Amino acid sequence: MSVLDIDVIRKAELKLDPFEYFIGSDFVRKESIPPLQANFPDFKTAGFHPVPDEAMKGAFGEAIRELGGEEMTAALSEKFGVDFTPFPRFITVRKISAAHEGRIHCDSESKVMSLLLYLNEGWSSPDGRLRVLRGEKSFDDYAAEVDPKVGTVFAFMRRDHSWHGHTPFVGERRVIQVAWLRSQDEIDRKSKRHKMSGFLKTIFGKKPEPVM
Repeated sequence: MSVLDIDVIRKAELKLDPFEYFIGSDFVRKESIPPLQANFPDFKTAGFHPVPDEAMKGAFGEAIRELGGEEMTAALSEKFGVDFTPFPRFITVRKISAAHEGRIHCDSESKVMSLLLYLNEGWSSPDGRLRVLRGEKSFDDYAAEVDPKVGTVFAFMRRDHSWHGHTPFVGERRVIQVAWLRSQDEIDRKSKRHKMSGFLKTIFGKKPEPVM
């Protein structure tokens, strides 16, 4: 049985203001939550990390395969009215969030669309909740707020005005990110930057700059 319920995407309401996005809940099937959590990679440093080969097992590995699979791409293509089939996918995972992360930003033009799947057992903090923003200056001017509890899925089209971010949060904040990029060269470049950022932080304690 699949780990993810793709019907959640098909049934989600597509919002157009201030850019195209949708939010869904219960994207992870209830019986798959415990094994998925148990298989989640135990990253010790903040930021997004490429999925390690050793993590591609059990429920977590199956979730990654489904997120990058043809059925998922077809459902998202239908939802947004864009054929995402030609675009390569880049999947990264976050476990730890640092104080400097989450600032208001608009993704680079290398991205076409992004999907975030949250995997936190409840979320009581007012911080760390991604907001769909109407501009780049304030977290207070927002159209929607995303609860990062387990099973919440958020996807959006990259636009010049697709501002988003979350207020600073330090601690465990589990999320899987899937980005549809314009070319394989972009994936190779981002992979290289991820590796360099991780190296600098491990060796010198330097905070890596955002790569996506």
